[in-house]
Amino acid sequence: MRIFQIQPKDTFVEFELTPFEDEHEEVVLEDWLESNPDAILKKGEVLVIGRQVRTDLDGYIDLLCLDRQGNVIVVELKRGTASRNAIGQALEYVSSVAGFDAQRLEEIFRCYRKNSSLVLAECHRNHFGLDRSVHLNKDQRIVIVGQQITPEVKQTAEFLNNKGLRVTCVEFKLFEDNSENRLLAFETVIDEDPATPSPPRPPLTEDEFMAALDENGRNVLAKILDFGKQRSLPIWWGSVGFALRVEFDKAYVVFCYGYLPDCRYGQSFYTSLLGDYGVEAKSAMPEEMIRDLHKQAIDTGLFSSSGKNLKFPISRRPTETELNLLLGWCESVEKAIREYGLKS
Repeated sequence: MRIFQIQPKDTFVEFELTPFEDEHEEVVLEDWLESNPDAILKKGEVLVIGRQVRTDLDGYIDLLCLDRQGNVIVVELKRGTASRNAIGQALEYVSSVAGFDAQRLEEIFRCYRKNSSLVLAECHRNHFGLDRSVHLNKDQRIVIVGQQITPEVKQTAEFLNNKGLRVTCVEFKLFEDNSENRLLAFETVIDEDPATPSPPRPPLTEDEFMAALDENGRNVLAKILDFGKQRSLPIWWGSVGFALRVEFDKAYVVFCYGYLPDCRYGQSFYTSLLGDYGVEAKSAMPEEMIRDLHKQAIDTGLFSSSGKNLKFPISRRPTETELNLLLGWCESVEKAIREYGLKS
């Protein structure tokens, strides 16, 4: 985009795009936005309550603001390109700020304004012309400002917006003419308005699940389900598959999962021995035995690593021998869980 100033006699003088970081430190951008906070958000003004605010994790928030509703805004500024590091910092800061109560925010505001008698709720009400005070910090928002926002940051921001954490990404450009007149342009490249999320999928029925599988999937997962029924194992159905679990009086231990072709796991069978939600976390089974069962699964030749656990991507029809090994492994795990019970 080219920008011109229209002078007398309708002559044009062009403003040249100037790389901000060549002649300016980040503090200059902070100064400008602190003095002109209405440029931070495309929709609505803000009240700046702090600058270089120290968090509990020893980070420093460039600008801390409140919107009209009393929500806290963490503003992360980059004089050049805002990359992954920028959104990582902002998430760390907003996780800290989420725990700030009204008193903590007021202390920050008083320190920022250098006035120990200020009442933040009153200043907020007056700033926005409200009839009554609002509850502060009910929600949090992130604004990332940089000359360029990378695709990785945009994608992450859109994901967070769809998950309910409001993130705005703003690009700025500095223009100058020969007389050292300057223009600053802002463009919101990612708005905080989340796309309408898809409604949650209801739990599957067994018939729906089987109909969605291909022949290879039905061959394997039908036998796993039959095994569960024969062993009187509760089968838990979710929106993308099922889990087999061993139940006790007031708890249960999940040891495997089966998944649909169209979910992010793909048509597959997963172990659940290791990790925070598997057998290792709940069962009193000795660690050595858990590791041995993990190795036995690998030795079937069906599984590949998937994080701490193992995945059998069902893209072919296993041999009868392989299926028997798989079902034998399931039985070994189930018996061991029952034998050792739950962790106390």
